[in-house]
This record gives sequence, structure tokens and C-alpha cells, in this order.
Amino acid sequence: MWPFTTSNTDIIVTKRDERDIALAAAGSAVAEDHSQYLTASATTIVSRIAAGEWTATDVLEAYIGRAVLAHSKTNCLTEVFFDKARARAKALDDEFARTGKVSGPLHGVPISIKDQFEIEGVDLTIGFTQWANNPSTTNADLITHLLAAGAVLFVKTNVPQTMLAFECSNPLWGRTINPYSPNYSSGGSSGGEGALLAMDGSALGIGTDIGGSLRIPAAYCGIYSLKPGSGRVSYVGARGPVGGFEGIKTVAGPMARSVDDVVLLSRALLGKPSALHDVPPVPFKEVSLPSKLKFGYYTSDGYVKASPACKRAVLETVEALKKQGHECVEISIPDTATGFNLFVALTSSDGYKTLLSHLGPDKKESSLFLSTLGPKLPAFVRSFAGWAIESVVGDKIFADTLRASTAKSVGEYWALTSERDDFTKEWYQEVWNDTLSLDGVLAPVQALPQLPHGGCDNFSALAVGTILYNVLDMPVGCLPVTRVDAKKDQITEEWEQEEGHGTKIMEKGVYYGAKKLYDPELSNGLPVNIQIVGKRWEDEKVLALMKVVDGALGINRGFGPGAWDQFQEAQLKV
Repeated sequence: MWPFTTSNTDIIVTKRDERDIALAAAGSAVAEDHSQYLTASATTIVSRIAAGEWTATDVLEAYIGRAVLAHSKTNCLTEVFFDKARARAKALDDEFARTGKVSGPLHGVPISIKDQFEIEGVDLTIGFTQWANNPSTTNADLITHLLAAGAVLFVKTNVPQTMLAFECSNPLWGRTINPYSPNYSSGGSSGGEGALLAMDGSALGIGTDIGGSLRIPAAYCGIYSLKPGSGRVSYVGARGPVGGFEGIKTVAGPMARSVDDVVLLSRALLGKPSALHDVPPVPFKEVSLPSKLKFGYYTSDGYVKASPACKRAVLETVEALKKQGHECVEISIPDTATGFNLFVALTSSDGYKTLLSHLGPDKKESSLFLSTLGPKLPAFVRSFAGWAIESVVGDKIFADTLRASTAKSVGEYWALTSERDDFTKEWYQEVWNDTLSLDGVLAPVQALPQLPHGGCDNFSALAVGTILYNVLDMPVGCLPVTRVDAKKDQITEEWEQEEGHGTKIMEKGVYYGAKKLYDPELSNGLPVNIQIVGKRWEDEKVLALMKVVDGALGINRGFGPGAWDQFQEAQLKV
């Protein structure tokens, strides 16, 4: 039980009770066998409803029942509004009975929403008790677009406190755990979405991403996602703790159980109008790929060397693509530490005062310890620590990151945004040049497949692998490749001697010692994803590349609708 203060205890108890009552109202939907609906993709759901074979109401009841189960296993839900969803599904069924036509490309599809989006009549707390009991009065742009496409919204999902961490826990709603192992996090900040979708508790989901929040939960839970570039999906009505911050653009995007479903949701959102008129009116673009593609790939970002499991996922993808006739070349990328330190420097510009101002009486989560520590240190302490880490420990990479985490003047902030732009130019010159002529880049998501609970406390820099592409503002797809293998993925002498090592402090804690984070025996069977990166404004091409990669890897690797049940059955046979 979380240590509550007297001022927020009543709010926590009341909100959790409201959620439990709403879940209990699911009724018979929990006990019935709805496997035909749950193992169907969102694309299939729409086609079966359009054919008159299924109804939106029957589909919704299936996912309500499964959402209740998923929550009981992972604590993934926040706001639950089944009654509204049932009324919506009935209205869609009535309309279809009258017209014989579906109301849009998402007709009857149950969709879950990350807690930070405004939905009329529903609370938006993102885990802050002082934001509770204040229902939104309007819909976010994205919610309006989903409803216009025929979607059925029925739950909101959990996030980490402040959404800066990638462990999914906050004092109001508690901790969301990984659906495949109670020892591991579901990721963040769209962690509730990842857990719910992995257990077929929703047909489609919406998350956001400023440093990996769409990709990290997708990777930890073995599902699919797209981080669009900024300006492709409206962000109006997505409330966060630092409104107005534009040093790194936050984006909203789809999370799903298949590539086709990511495409389906992308078609409904890309280029749709924004109340701020900041989304170019460019609808989803059809892309034709050449028969032979060229991918660049790397297995270490140079900041934290990828674990054997994450390296294997990239190399197995490369081999699968080569067998299909595609070209894959190992590449070097510009210094990732530069990009990561720019992220740290920009996000800490006000000393995290705005970010932390919303905690009120809430206890600060331990996952925010390291990421928010820098600005609190007196200048002489920070200077000495940086010197010691670089000169005594011999870890200049980590020392520079510590130095970047300070409060800054406006002039310093402007200089950082200029450096960010210069770094992006360097990336285009060295990676997206005509000489290499790459169609996409394959990369690990993080150094680790998953993070054990508490790992973010001192190792938040593990997000470097995803943060890089937020700084660069490039579209990135994320898809599952394989699962951790306790025999194949051990740390070996050969791995230790290979190039690609980064910060000594981070790698020592991640891979060695009694409290090491990487343990392929403990994480055996957990998903391992990769990232597929494209140039800015090539979001649709990234989706097409995801289809190619997914097809090359094959359909029999144990992911997609029904994957969680298949995994449980396999575990029982072991």
C-alpha cells in the first residue's frame, strides 16, 4: 500500500472505489467466452460488422470482459466508463440496422485511451490527486476524430507520475505490472495501454511519446506502435504537466496488436484537423515500396551497449530481410550521447519546477529520483561529481549527462534548441545521405528487453535509445521480433569484448552485480522488440516498412491477437 498523506487519502480511496464499482458492473461479460472477438484484429472487427456478422455491442462486451481480466492481472486501468460505451455501441448498431452501412473506418472498434486525453464528462488525472474530480468539458481533437470514425471508447489507462519516467506507477492509481511477468514493468509512459493491449483487453489504443512512451511499453509488452513525427496528429486536448514546452515535441500515436491495425488507426488520425491549425492538411499518403529495400542497422547506440537479447532481435531481423532479398548494412550513427544530453538539458531548463509542481500532497515516485536530481545539486557538488565521474571513474559519457541536468537561462535554452537543430542536420548528413541511400534504420528499442520494478530509480538513462528519435523528430515504428531466451541471451566473454560499450557506470549496474537489471533467466520468454526509423514526414513509409519487416519475420513467432493466452498455455506445458 502506498504511504498516503491525510490530504490525499480520501481522493485516492474514492477514485479507486469508483473504478472498482465500474469494473464490477461489467456483469456477465467477464465470464462469457468471447475468443472469436478477442483474437480478431481491429481490421477484422470492422469487416465482420460491415458484413452484418457481428454487432458493435457484442464486440464491446467481449472487450469489456477482457479489460476487467487484464486489470485484475496488471492494474492497467484508470477511468472506466462502460455505460457510455454501451450506449455508443447500441447507437452504432441502430444506425447500421437502419442504413446497412458502417459509420466510419473504426465502426464498432473498442479503443482505450491513455489517461492524458480530454474526454467529455471523464476525469483526466495522469496520476495527480489534485487533478481528480474535475471532469473534462470537451473532447481532445484526437477523440473527436476517433468518434467521427466510428470508434467506441470505453476505458482510460495508467501512466507514471509526471509521465517523465518509463515505469508505470503513481500514488493515485498504483503500479501497472507487465502482463508476462509480475517482476517487470509494463513500461511508460503509455504503460497501461501496453499491458491492456497485450492481454487483448482493447482492440486499439492511443498513447503519446516524448522520450519513448509509445515504443517502450510496446517493447516491454510485445505489441506494435508508431511514433509519428510532430505535426501529423493533433495534440490539442492532451494535457500534460509541462504545458507549452516545445524543446522536444510530444506526439500522439497508435498502439495495436498488429501492423495492419497500426495502419488502420493511422489512416484515421494522420493529417486530421487541429484546433490550433498546426497539423498540415495532408491526409494519409499511399506508399509504394521498391521490391528491394536497403536498411541500415546498429546493435549499440554507444551510450549503453545493447544486451545479447536486444542485439539478437536486430540481427535476426536483418537475416530475415536478407532472405527476402533486401540489403542490410551495418552503420555508424552520430554520437548518441550528444542527442541524449540535449534532451536532458532541454527538459531540465526550469529545474523541473513546473513538472513537479503538480504533485501537491503526493509522494514523489522513486522512478523520478535520478532524472530530476541534477538541478537540485549545488553547483559545486555537481562540478565535483562530474569531475570525479570523469577523472576517477573514467566515465566521461555519464559525467556529461550529469552536467547537462541544470536550470538554465532563456539564452541558454535558445542555444540548446539551436544545438538540437545542428544535431539533426548532422544526422541527415551522415545517415540519410545519398551515398548510403537507406530506406530505413533498424535499431534496438533499449539496451534491455524490459525493466524490473525499481530499475528506473537509478537507470533512467536507459531511455537513450528511444529519446534519440524524439530529439531528431523522426517517425519510428516498433514491433516484436522474438522472446528472451535464457540460453541464447547470456552475457558471454565474446559479447564483453565486442565494440559498442558506453557509459561504465550504467553498464556495470545493468549487467553485473547482485542487483543487475539484465537477467535472461528471470526474463525468459518476455518479448523483445526493435525500432524501425524513417526520415521526417515519411510516417506512411515507416508503416510500409513495418509491414515488410513483420512479413519477413513470419506469422508464427507468437505475437498478435491471442498472444497472451498462447503464452500462458505454453507455460503450463513446460
